[in-house]
Amino acid sequence: MDWLQAPDYWLTRLVIERMLGAIYVVAFLVAALQFRPLLGEHGLLPVPRFLRRVKFLEAPSLFHLRYSDRLLLGVAWAGVALGVAVVVGVTDVAPVWVAIAVWFALWALYQSIVNVGQIFYAFGWETLLLEAGFLAIFLGAGDTVPAWPLILLFRWLVFRVEFGAGLIKLRGDRCWRDLTCLYYHHETQPMPNPLSWFFHHVPRPLHRVEVLGNFFAQLVVPFFLFAPQPVASAAGAIIVLTQGWLVLSGNFSWLNVLTMALAFSAFDDRTLSLFLHVPPPHLVALPVWWQWLVVALTVLIVVMSYRPVLNLISPRQLMNFSFDPFHLVNTYGAFGSVTKERYEIVVEGIAELEEGEAGWKEYEFKGKPGDPRAVPRQYAPYHLRLDWLMWFAAMESPFRHQWFIAFLVKLLQGDRATSRLLRHDPFRDHPPAAVRANLYRYRFSSWSELRRDGAWWTRAPAGEYLPALVLDKDGNPARLAGE
Repeated sequence: MDWLQAPDYWLTRLVIERMLGAIYVVAFLVAALQFRPLLGEHGLLPVPRFLRRVKFLEAPSLFHLRYSDRLLLGVAWAGVALGVAVVVGVTDVAPVWVAIAVWFALWALYQSIVNVGQIFYAFGWETLLLEAGFLAIFLGAGDTVPAWPLILLFRWLVFRVEFGAGLIKLRGDRCWRDLTCLYYHHETQPMPNPLSWFFHHVPRPLHRVEVLGNFFAQLVVPFFLFAPQPVASAAGAIIVLTQGWLVLSGNFSWLNVLTMALAFSAFDDRTLSLFLHVPPPHLVALPVWWQWLVVALTVLIVVMSYRPVLNLISPRQLMNFSFDPFHLVNTYGAFGSVTKERYEIVVEGIAELEEGEAGWKEYEFKGKPGDPRAVPRQYAPYHLRLDWLMWFAAMESPFRHQWFIAFLVKLLQGDRATSRLLRHDPFRDHPPAAVRANLYRYRFSSWSELRRDGAWWTRAPAGEYLPALVLDKDGNPARLAGE
């Protein structure tokens, strides 16, 4: 079946696989370092409790067989090791079946983590990595000729990512249609990075141009991914550049890097060889059994794309939604609405209740804004899961986020694993007597305020978020008397 062969996309496949391998390394590293305090046996939302409420087909995971924190660590570090193997090229020199086994293991192990991760793993880039990782199982490696249908399926995936994001904006917040959303977005996004302050302060006419450019990149350019070369490469280049722009302006985990990896499916070897000088080996045809596997996969993805396509054309478009429990073919989108004001939860503790108001000390998070003088940090593609959820929690009642109550209890208990999720715990040596949470309105400082005060943010009190809590004699949270 010669029509399955794509010999001009060997280097393309190499770039996609190495980038996917690197993203898997980051994703599993995040799990190894953060999963236990958030979701482990004694975490904020314990997995064993979750597994008692769901069936396998509702949340497919190896942990239905058994969950323990030690097993989770084994899965996470195994994923890191397999991802590193891909990055260094082990799958390119190993037999074909080994490459398939490695990619399948990466997909199955990460699927097992995501599907028990509850709200801490309810992000679009988790689903996107699983969908891309599933396609990578069949992509081939080494000296085999890339399969043309797989190249097209990767383009179809990046098309849905970009076009879905464009449509959700066009149908969503009015500020996208009047080109003003970027007046607010850089300041109010979940986790600004060191350059977000500067992006926020560019002249407003440039913000409007940015929005227009965004609509062009997401609503027009994706159709050209399926055009002949060199038009497809040009479309891929525009997507890569716009995603690079987003990398510079904020911390969005590995979403942007992963989208860039997918967009490289639009480049052929002739284009990539202008930047990468990697001579291809002598290519051999895919085994016949693999060719039939590719055909079967293509039919499966086409059939399963029915509901995502209906969602794209629906006026009630869903954002970042999976239509099957294995996340094989999904719908995507981001920032259908943009918050106009930024509120942050500031968590404080006090060593002794007799100290009074002056004794309250702030906990500092690693990524989310806290100290106005602290420069926003760059973490992406690494993902700080607790910090991201703190952004969502600030927009709703704390009682809609039971993990937040559990988080405060862990602080009262002086839990070391929870403390390690923070940048600074003022009570690392001894747990506080009480904790509380207040809400503050944050805004980026002006140029003059930054020069005068060295402050990247200004903040003003916006009320109580949660009253002071203590632990009662049974170790349960209770409201501090008199609060």
